[in-house]
Amino acid sequence: MPVWFNTTFKWQLLIVLALTLVFVVVRSTLSVESPNGVQSTIEVVHEFVGGQLDQIIGHGYERFQAFLTCILLFVLFNNFLGLFPGVETPTSVPKVPLGLAVLSFLYYNLHGLRVNGPIGYMKQFAGPVWWISPLLFPVEVISHLARMMSLTIRLYANMLASDLLTMISFSILPALLPVAFLGLHFLVSVIQAYVFFVLSAIYIAMAVSHEH
Repeated sequence: MPVWFNTTFKWQLLIVLALTLVFVVVRSTLSVESPNGVQSTIEVVHEFVGGQLDQIIGHGYERFQAFLTCILLFVLFNNFLGLFPGVETPTSVPKVPLGLAVLSFLYYNLHGLRVNGPIGYMKQFAGPVWWISPLLFPVEVISHLARMMSLTIRLYANMLASDLLTMISFSILPALLPVAFLGLHFLVSVIQAYVFFVLSAIYIAMAVSHEH
């Protein structure tokens, strides 16, 4: 079996398949008069994401809603896997948040190029005054590259720390006390998924902005 097809990859694949199945079922059973529980839940998620993106991105946010919804749900449910004893949270493995960060980086840059064109988008890296552009441009490029590191380290470090606390609590504390750490892991999972989602949305908003 290939080395890359490990337990972490299997869990991620399971999350992708489960989310895909949910979306397919909801799409095939849509009902305006009598929506089922799954449809109602998805509608709540859709409205929440839409409301957030309307505030962050503004006009035209709908184009990015599907991508950012998938990012939010994928990170969230991968984080939640750490709630099960003996399961390593996939997002506590560095290559998982790194892959998500690279995907987000490519996505917002491609849309920045699409909306503003190559020259217009490059102007965002040059700054408002032409004569400082040679100095500012490399700084901006490094700043954009650092966003991948920031997204990766923030998600990875927080989920790893939460995993370690949960594991230690189960190994040395009485039976009931680890429940509190599971609650903490749940809270950290939600917050980190939301932060990753919001930062990705902010980067998109900055990339597609017409203000230079």
